[in-house]
Amino acid sequence: MFTKLCRPVPSINFRTVKCFCKPRQLNKYYNIIARANCSASSSFLCDKNVIFVAGLGDIGLDTSKELLKRDLKNLVILDRIDKPELVCELKELNPKTKVTFMPYDVTVPIAESKKLLKKIFDKLKCVDILINGAGILDDHKIEATIAVNYTGLVNTTTAIMDFWDIRKGGPGGIICNIGSVTGFNPITQVPVYSGSKAAVVNFTSSLAKLAHITGVTAYTVNPGITRTSLVAKFNSWLDVEPDVAELLLEHPTQSTKECAASFVKAIEKNKNGGLWFLDQGILEDIKWDKHWDPCI
Repeated sequence: MFTKLCRPVPSINFRTVKCFCKPRQLNKYYNIIARANCSASSSFLCDKNVIFVAGLGDIGLDTSKELLKRDLKNLVILDRIDKPELVCELKELNPKTKVTFMPYDVTVPIAESKKLLKKIFDKLKCVDILINGAGILDDHKIEATIAVNYTGLVNTTTAIMDFWDIRKGGPGGIICNIGSVTGFNPITQVPVYSGSKAAVVNFTSSLAKLAHITGVTAYTVNPGITRTSLVAKFNSWLDVEPDVAELLLEHPTQSTKECAASFVKAIEKNKNGGLWFLDQGILEDIKWDKHWDPCI
């Protein structure tokens, strides 16, 4: 629908329009003109309402900046830590997009997530995309790693289904979950983190295959090793390798800006079931080999 609207339209003389259009019709013309300002290259994201969990983190912040180049209608950032200076910076980047910050801890019960989402839906009326981006890297913190990287992502996704599921009269929606290349092949020294990301990949793949039932599509973006505060210093499981961070950073890495550029390109492709590999400017949809099928 938005692709069709994001195209040049004939100029409209609104003085003339006011003479024969009712207010509701006039609003329709204003909306068409607003959407027609979208550039062809960003037509998919133009005028979309996006919720970004952890949109102020290292990768999250640069991805938020990249998203704002696409003329979103609303960008709602949910994050545990309030960083007003960063929110102000984002607001100044594109006056066409309304940027809103709301505090959110992904480890809260599903009921709390639903309450927050209801406030957002009540205000925006519709949400097009949910990006689940919260994550920690510290294999000393086993429970927290699983709670943030996996359980929180599952709970937030489950909560938004109340508003999106077509079986409940919802319009459907799009879920973008941030995984990691460690979800494909683990960093063996951090098996808890790697395991949590493998769980994200499997969960999201299941969501994609349920889209015909729920109306909700899903895919993962899986960054390679990115230079962030997470990887600057972290703990291995049972201290099996005290220098794991230093050893990892000896290998080629990507910047958060490189990651963000590929991230948004993956969102624009909007491929249900996509398993996107993002590393050093490379964006590739990984083909996952099937070794077993439940046949149900």
